[in-house]
Amino acid sequence: MLPREHRLVSGDDFRQATRQGRRAGTRTLVAHLWVADGGGSPARVGFVVSKAVGPAVTRNRVKRRLRHLARERLTSLPGSAVLVVRALPVAADASYDELGRDLDSALARLSR
Repeated sequence: MLPREHRLVSGDDFRQATRQGRRAGTRTLVAHLWVADGGGSPARVGFVVSKAVGPAVTRNRVKRRLRHLARERLTSLPGSAVLVVRALPVAADASYDELGRDLDSALARLSR
């Protein structure tokens, strides 16, 4: 589970990250990274797993995997960053390791 201060829950923050942030896509996911100018808040992460990914059991499994992967990578995010990870339908059949590689690849491209 992500610590409370690192959870992205506001719809406005989701919209701002997806519209104004940088985007990097891989085979299984699309990551949007927006860094706020304020700088005082910790990095926050949110997830979008639509019904296109599969039934509820599959969506929840993908969401749990992505949450765990993002928690491990919180320290690599800049302060006050907002990261939105959107799972693509292919993520339903992806392994944990494959999702991790794709998330690392997307974050590496976003940090350039």
